[in-house]
Parts: sequence; C-alpha cells; structure tokens
Amino acid sequence: MHSVGNPLLWGSFIVIVVIMLLVDLRLQGRRDRAGMTVRQAALWSVVWVALSLLFGAALWWYLREHAGPAVASSQTLAFLTGYVLEKALAVDNVFVWLMLFNYFAIPAALQQRVLVYGVLGAIVLRTAMIFAGSWLVSEFSWILYLFGAFLVITGVRMAIPSDETAGNSTEKPIVRWLRRHIRMTESLEGEQFFIKRQGLRYATPLFLALIMVEFSDVIFAVDSIPAIFAVTTDPFIVLTSNLFAILGLRAMYFMLAGVAERFSLLKYGLAVILVFIGVKMLLLELYHIPAAVSLTVVAAILLITLGINHLKNRRMPQKP
Repeated sequence: MHSVGNPLLWGSFIVIVVIMLLVDLRLQGRRDRAGMTVRQAALWSVVWVALSLLFGAALWWYLREHAGPAVASSQTLAFLTGYVLEKALAVDNVFVWLMLFNYFAIPAALQQRVLVYGVLGAIVLRTAMIFAGSWLVSEFSWILYLFGAFLVITGVRMAIPSDETAGNSTEKPIVRWLRRHIRMTESLEGEQFFIKRQGLRYATPLFLALIMVEFSDVIFAVDSIPAIFAVTTDPFIVLTSNLFAILGLRAMYFMLAGVAERFSLLKYGLAVILVFIGVKMLLLELYHIPAAVSLTVVAAILLITLGINHLKNRRMPQKP
C-alpha cells in the first residue's frame, strides 16, 4: 500500500494528536464543567482549524524537501480537501448530537463529559475503519465504484425531506434493544455512567446518550470515509485529515448548538457534495477530477448554501 507516511511522519502525527487530546479533552474539559459558551467554542474552533492548517503547511514543507514540490503540492492539497470535506459532513453529525441531548434532557455540564468520551471513541473507531477501508481499496480497487454509488444514493436520500425528529428516538431499534438488555436507572445520576444498587450495576441515561453519540458517529463515518477515499487512497492523508477534523468536533458542537435552526438548508448542500464526490468516484476510469477542483467545488457548494441560508434567515420574521 503506497503512502507518503513514514515513521517520522507517523510519529510526529501521533505526538501532535496526543498533545491536542490532553489540551482539548482534559485541561479544557476540567475547566469548562458548565459547558462552553458560544464565544469560547468559536475561539477553540479557530485554534483547531489553525493547528490543522499548520500541520498541512509542515507536511508540504517536509514533502517538498524529501519528495519534490509536485508530490508536496498534490498530497497537501489532498489533505486540505479531505479536511474540509470531513469538517463539512461533521456538521450534520453535530446536529444529530444536539437532538439526542435534547431528547435525553442532558444538561450542558454533562454534555461536556459525553462529548469528551465520544471524541475519544470516534478517534479509535475512525482509525480502525480507515485502515480497514485502505486495505479493501488496495486489495479490491473496484470497491471504489461501490463507494461512489453509495455516496450518490446517500446524497439523494439526504436531499429528500424527512419527517424524522428527535422526539421519536425511542422508536430506533438500537434504543429499544439497549433498554431491554441493560439495567438502567430512570433518571440521571450526576456525571455517572454507571451506579450500583443493591449489589447490581445499573447504567444511567447518560451512558445511553454516549452509546447513541458513538453509534451516530459510526453511521456518519460510513458516508465520510468513502468520500475521502475519492480524494486520495493514501492511508496517512486519509487518517490525518479525518482525525484533525474530529478533534475540533466538541468545540464545533457548542458553537453550533445555539444557532442550529439557522442552518436549515445546510443538509441540502451536504447532499450535493456527497453526490459530487460519488460521481467523481464513478468516473475514475473516464476522467480524474483534480484535487484542486474537488476542493474548489466543495468550498463553493458550502459558501453558496450558507449564503442562501443567510438570505432566507434575513427574510424570516424575527422572534420576539
């Protein structure tokens, strides 16, 4: 499996991830027990985006010195495209988390705890899925066409209006199964995921919320990971772009939680992006769409969607 990743690059990436996790998940998590304000979340989001861009710049510099400017430019562009793509698709995931927390009535202070463990679990699960996907692509190249068809179908389905809301979460089979097979308390028990009563261990609704957060991330990863393979099949680029986007998810959640209703059209933009990426994969043998074009198209779709959403919000009557 060809990759620009070598022991030095992999080791540097792992060190950066560990440091970022210590800052984001421990130091910041302990300080903000009441949850982040929108201002704090926006500042932290800027920090994570800046660090991701710095990593991309360092990757370009290293590859330029050791593999030449052509390789450096193409791989760095693939990294940035994958990062923007994953960041955009993660927004839909954040809105699902918001609905889950509202349904389970999880206060902001406890949402912080769930998201800390949720991001850790997402890193482990995404890493396993990416390496598995890289192996499948290297062994069975035709699977890219299946990924492409899947993304087109997913994009079309996303664009079709749905009546699903957070209020019918109990209808989901996984929720019903968990409630039947796990001893659970009727109410929250502070920060505890489990408590003991009369010698028996009971899970709390906070643990159920954590499971649903992890489950939703796996579902969204099924869309986003194949989409990144349309940009590059290099496991180092796929993993780094994916994980850098994930590390800022907690801050993104608190930044968007208070303004989610102002992005009602975003899912349609994401649907168009998925269809575009799926078509790109289906056309691999006929025409290779350059990474620069992919990045431009994805960014343009997002900007146009946000612009239309902004105009729509301005025309809506303001709430008293």
